Amino acid sequence: MTSISLAEYKKINKPKRRAKRPASVKTERVVSEGEAVLSQHLRAHKIKFEQEFQFNADRKWRADFHLIGMGILIEVEGGIWSGGRHTRGKGYLGDMEKYNSAQGLGYQVYRYSTEQVKSGLALEEILKRIGWLGWIVKSFMRLAHS
Repeated sequence: MTSISLAEYKKINKPKRRAKRPASVKTERVVSEGEAVLSQHLRAHKIKFEQEFQFNADRKWRADFHLIGMGILIEVEGGIWSGGRHTRGKGYLGDMEKYNSAQGLGYQVYRYSTEQVKSGLALEEILKRIGWLGWIVKSFMRLAHS
């Protein structure tokens, strides 16, 4: 049996180095299905909105939608059934802080799931909140009776 020095052993048995992770590159944000559908609904009803609206100058928080001139922010919550960020403790607490901040700045905040957006429920509620649904129904009734 031969013996070797520690230095020789290390030369022979070099530890395998792990590959470094590539630096994360910020790419353009992917729009969720719910956000894409809601933006179509809002455009169809000629409601002016801004997506990814930064409502707080002190934080990088952004709302999915800002209804321009109405002080309304809308969030489309994804991943509610898959254990996504919005339903786990830390993410949920972060969302509460974000929404409370928006309300403290005078915004009304409404939250909808992707399912609620796709079913039309979100649009119906938004139209009620901004007073357009009553106007649309009245206009339709006037047209129907003329």
